[in-house]
Amino acid sequence: MKNKLLYKTYYNKKVLVTGHTGFKGTWLTIWLKLLGAEVMGISLDIPSKPSHFEKSNISKSIKDIRMDINSKNLKKTILDFKPDFIFHLAAQALVNLSFEDPYSTWQTNVMGTATVLESLKSYNKKCTVILVTSDKCYDNKEWPWGYRETDQLGGSDPYSGSKAAVEILINSYVKSFYSNSKNLKIASVRAGNVVGGGDWSKDRIIPDVIKGWSQSKTIFLRNPSSTRPWQHVLEPLSGYLSLAEKMYNNKNFIGEAYNFGPSDNQINTVANVVGLIKKYLPKKSLSIRNGTKNNKEHHLLKLNCDKALSKLKWRSTLDFNETIDLTINWYLSYYKNPKKTYDITTSQINLYTKLAFDRKIHWAK
Repeated sequence: MKNKLLYKTYYNKKVLVTGHTGFKGTWLTIWLKLLGAEVMGISLDIPSKPSHFEKSNISKSIKDIRMDINSKNLKKTILDFKPDFIFHLAAQALVNLSFEDPYSTWQTNVMGTATVLESLKSYNKKCTVILVTSDKCYDNKEWPWGYRETDQLGGSDPYSGSKAAVEILINSYVKSFYSNSKNLKIASVRAGNVVGGGDWSKDRIIPDVIKGWSQSKTIFLRNPSSTRPWQHVLEPLSGYLSLAEKMYNNKNFIGEAYNFGPSDNQINTVANVVGLIKKYLPKKSLSIRNGTKNNKEHHLLKLNCDKALSKLKWRSTLDFNETIDLTINWYLSYYKNPKKTYDITTSQINLYTKLAFDRKIHWAK
């Protein structure tokens, strides 16, 4: 299904996606290609095996560049491409890995974002910049209500701390260098606990279950009673695209920070999610047990998305069952025929867009 609002905005536009080989980055890159954009991706490497990016063969239709986000060549690469939009997703995105290598986590997440912002100081073309951080940028007090964009930033682990620092960095750069810019508009976006097909990242519950099912291995749940707001990957991406569209097409609409999260009915325990997944999977050896509890993980984190609803008319499209259904059906289709990865992904983007259109969500009109 061709989305008129987004298609009109992104068709024939030059779009830079950093971290395009990752989970979110691959979905965003494919969606942008469906919208008719000319995409250049910058990533250091392929982050997982299997890889959604590799299996979809999307590299053949974009400018696919391997580069460290902190590279001294980043500025020249950006200026030569002359993007109309930039979506900065390149990051070290795993909490457990941040404990193993905190320095690299801070270097990639904080200084990588600084490198992007430094590279744009001399940019003299109209461009909208979306900088992706995380819901974990908030100082998590384990309270039952959602965090607003104005709530306190913080982080008790290297990953969360780095994301809070990125938000402070963005704010300081915008106020110091870009507040009066006629060309650049910059915003940060916060989302988290994203699920969907094509994710094979380490230490994530759905990828772990899928790998256990496909390889007939036992899966150990670290925190089965932990509660999470489960959100399909296309939900925050629709928010990012919607926000960038509004910023690009409305001269008086500035950036700021925005939350993009699911509705309250998306909140469920890890154990309940795994139980629902098992109902979707064909009969095959899948043993699930409770493992060693991971006290490094928080038990509850919610976002308040009233700002996105008020200013963008954005809200989530899918309910909990639809989120899990779309996710598991992607994997089942993939394992049935990996050569159809691109078709599987595009069909789900089209289905999601149609559902949003039918439910009268603004960006899908």
